[in-house]
Amino acid sequence: MNKKTEAILNLFEEINKVPRQSKHEEKISAWLVDWAKDHGLEAERDESMNVLIKAPATPGYEDKPVIVMQGHMDMVCEKIAGSSHDFSKDPIKCIVDGDWLKADGTTLGADDGIALAISLLLATDKDVVHPPLELLFTIDEETGLTGANTLKPGWLDGKILLNIDTEDEGVFTIGCAGGRDTKIEFEYTPVEVPADDKVYELRVWGLAGGHSGVDINLPRGNSNMIAARILDEAARNAETKLVFIEGGSAHNAIPRETKVVFSADKDLTSVLGALREKIISEIGYAEPNMKIDITPAVNNYRNELNAKDTKKLVAIMMAMPHGVAAMSKDIEGLPETSNNFATIKMVMPASKGGLLRNETGSVSILSSQRSSVESRLDWISRKIEAIAVASGAKTSTSDGYPSWEPNMESPLNRKCVDIYKKLFGKEPRVEVIHAGLECGIIGSKNEGMEMISFGPTIKNPHTPDERLEIPTVQMVWDFTVELLKDYCK
Repeated sequence: MNKKTEAILNLFEEINKVPRQSKHEEKISAWLVDWAKDHGLEAERDESMNVLIKAPATPGYEDKPVIVMQGHMDMVCEKIAGSSHDFSKDPIKCIVDGDWLKADGTTLGADDGIALAISLLLATDKDVVHPPLELLFTIDEETGLTGANTLKPGWLDGKILLNIDTEDEGVFTIGCAGGRDTKIEFEYTPVEVPADDKVYELRVWGLAGGHSGVDINLPRGNSNMIAARILDEAARNAETKLVFIEGGSAHNAIPRETKVVFSADKDLTSVLGALREKIISEIGYAEPNMKIDITPAVNNYRNELNAKDTKKLVAIMMAMPHGVAAMSKDIEGLPETSNNFATIKMVMPASKGGLLRNETGSVSILSSQRSSVESRLDWISRKIEAIAVASGAKTSTSDGYPSWEPNMESPLNRKCVDIYKKLFGKEPRVEVIHAGLECGIIGSKNEGMEMISFGPTIKNPHTPDERLEIPTVQMVWDFTVELLKDYCK
């Protein structure tokens, strides 16, 4: 392993000792400020806990353009079933497996901890010739791009931004889709579970999951959608009442696991078993590790939705769109518009042995819409709102984030392509992606900013199968070093 790669991975391992789950970035934000001060660098932190570290230019290049190195400090926290890992305090264990770095049953956090590690080393490595650098590390990119949205105009001096958040080495991203989230709240008044009802515990698990921007066009299952089909079948064959439901983990992660408890006034073992086999035959080729467990349970649950409310909630779940709604008319193979049926959770879950409560409970559903066409984003968002309203639920849709309009002829893009070809003897791929990046927001707050995104190869982000291809870390380092040197000419 090259010494620079080793240094980057050592830094990354230090970063992985600090908790940094989305919306819980207090410790990593403070760690970054302390790290900067320990290395003699100026550091600022805004009210949202975004961090800006300023590294002076290599002597003699103080008058060259300021370059912004940018990444996000938070990570998606997913783990395998049965893992005891506590993301609020346990370090992420890094395991070298040949050319790959992976974690021990959890997400690795290379998305986007590797951006922090590369940027910090660039700012302190005496072998690197560079103009003035601004290292911008934002919070909560994964669940709402909160950090980028709260950036104050004028905080940055640089007008050239290098975002290290693309997950395929040799690919330069110069544009992305915009997105919004819609939250649905379905309210209910708990009723008591009849003593003679049969109770079933449903668990859909072992799915591949993936990033809802990167993997939404792949033939992967959504555990929430599968659970909806099974609940619908139950409600068509018996008086069915929902006791508990929870599925999915984040707005931008395709759901891998959903847990449900429901009661019925008759035995559903045979009919649900038949549907289970049909679902496996439909998508088992794409989800070989998928498990659908439907288990009779002891009827010791006390509170549930009534049959009428259960049907309404199941109708919302069945009607929710998931997957690609339209493909780009301009770029072959690129999804233009999509939706991820991301999470569902009983906000006031019925509890075993608990007393029946008269207050209103609710089931919360979160969907994540993306589109590179604003009118299409309006359309799919309003469609989801309409589905909810038709069943008497409440909805709220976020303002979201803007798309990043590509400029194939920008000087930054041309410079990056030329340097890459000289270094590696091959043409890089320049693309627009369906996933959201912070560049669109940051660019909207800094007029005239040129931006590009790149990074080492990361497979299966947002899942416990996440892994980082180690040799590509060195390639990204070599490329970035040459790019910074070029700005010193």
